[in-house]
Amino acid sequence: MNSLFEPTTLAGLPLQNRIVMAPLTRSRSDVMGVPRPFVRDYYAQRASAGLIISEGTQTSFAGQGYARTPGIHTAEQITAWKRVTDAVHARGAKMFMQFMHCGRIAHPLNRQIAEAPVAPSAVRPAGQMWTDQQQMQDYPTPRAFETAELPALVEEFVTAARNAIAAGFDGVELHAANGYLLNQFLASNTNLRNDRYGTSLQGRIRFVVEVVEAVATAIGAGRTAIRVSPGHMFNDIVDANPLETHLALLDALPTANMAYVHVMLADAFSPQLNNAGDPLTLLRTLRSHVKGALIAAGNLTIESAQAHLDSGVLQFAVFGRPFIANPDLVERLQTGATLAAPRAELFYTPDAEGYSDYPVMAE
Repeated sequence: MNSLFEPTTLAGLPLQNRIVMAPLTRSRSDVMGVPRPFVRDYYAQRASAGLIISEGTQTSFAGQGYARTPGIHTAEQITAWKRVTDAVHARGAKMFMQFMHCGRIAHPLNRQIAEAPVAPSAVRPAGQMWTDQQQMQDYPTPRAFETAELPALVEEFVTAARNAIAAGFDGVELHAANGYLLNQFLASNTNLRNDRYGTSLQGRIRFVVEVVEAVATAIGAGRTAIRVSPGHMFNDIVDANPLETHLALLDALPTANMAYVHVMLADAFSPQLNNAGDPLTLLRTLRSHVKGALIAAGNLTIESAQAHLDSGVLQFAVFGRPFIANPDLVERLQTGATLAAPRAELFYTPDAEGYSDYPVMAE
């Protein structure tokens, strides 16, 4: 049997296979960040995966960047997510929640607060963002966090972690990839701070390490994971030496006790590797600095996923976009069935169409 489909465990959690559903932003919550009822259907349909990682979920209203993304900081949000995790668990999968504080990748029209977006430094990102009210808009210049504000920001992640466990999640993944807040602290073009959270490599990794350690203390290291993306130039992130940055970060984290480290490979969206090396070389390099489970996403096929498992470089394989149009992706991969193509124009629309209405093979 292909080991991709064999039952296994992850940080003590029994999983029905080694296939992970990637976090996929789909913008199906209401304006207050509460997942709408068909979000439960969407995740339950895909629960033949061993592990599902939720879409990026904000830890506060200040953490929201995009339109209609979910939160985990109000009672209504927690209740709605509990319905999702109950449905996923009923089908045998486990589920982690990804925390995505967007930092400077935000627009005020997408948020429920009047304050400007916040970031490690007041560096405006290039590009534009969708808003439901005025369509594409330029990013504003964010406000830089004061040093005195950072302990409360750490506590925001801790509170969100406790809320996620209360909502039935098996653990949480801290999104330190793809140009969002934690990645902004790591990267040399977005962290221009002159306090202990900047100025040097150890300064730039400090905040991320503090968040991981605080969350692990609150809910257990075995229920705490992190996502990183060395060399993945997305959301105007540029690091002078991404591999050096991320190896220092991994060496500073308690990876032996954490649930996993999740790598977003650079070739998933960007052909430029930004000095991080080709994907396989990158994974092999990271593997020696991760003491626990290493998982990865980025255009994997069943063949490449199995090869990575066989070599020991990965313990689990993460699939993203194929899950959108194939709720029964695990069964299709296992039987060699043709994969359905997603409707890209419906990736971020507000309703169930193009979200929870994709059929399984039998239909």
